[in-house]
Amino acid sequence: MVSFNEQQIAKVKQIIARYPEGKQKSALLPVLHLAQDSFGGWLDVPVMDYVASLLSIEPIEVYEVASFYSMYNLKPVGKHLFEVCQTGPCMVKGCDDIIDYIKLKLNINVGETTADGMFTLKTVECLGACGYAPMMQYGKTYREHLTKEKVDAIIEECRAKSN
Repeated sequence: MVSFNEQQIAKVKQIIARYPEGKQKSALLPVLHLAQDSFGGWLDVPVMDYVASLLSIEPIEVYEVASFYSMYNLKPVGKHLFEVCQTGPCMVKGCDDIIDYIKLKLNINVGETTADGMFTLKTVECLGACGYAPMMQYGKTYREHLTKEKVDAIIEECRAKSN
């Protein structure tokens, strides 16, 4: 059975308290972030059902939100998640080439994880850094003006962190 620990439950209560009485659904996004961080980096159905029960909403309301936003993972992801922007400005500046290079370098397709569980490649819509295209989000940071050489350095950095 999925459940938060005492500290996490306290955090959920704190998040819900930000919103007016009866509007606990407004806490859904931050509670989903907490759940994803707490339960292995992704949201499976039991986790989403648990979040729904905490917020007294229907599970479908959680599924709709979790499946809409690219920041939520609905299947397991690797230790290092590369989210490459693929909208207009990034496309004009060569994101397709960067995506193809990462696929080749890691021997995976978009949406897949390497056999060793280390890397996942994901494409996302606008990350709001159009002036720095092509770019990707890795963890909580943006990696900008991507080139093949920069991608190689990022991959090596990730491998070094994992050793």
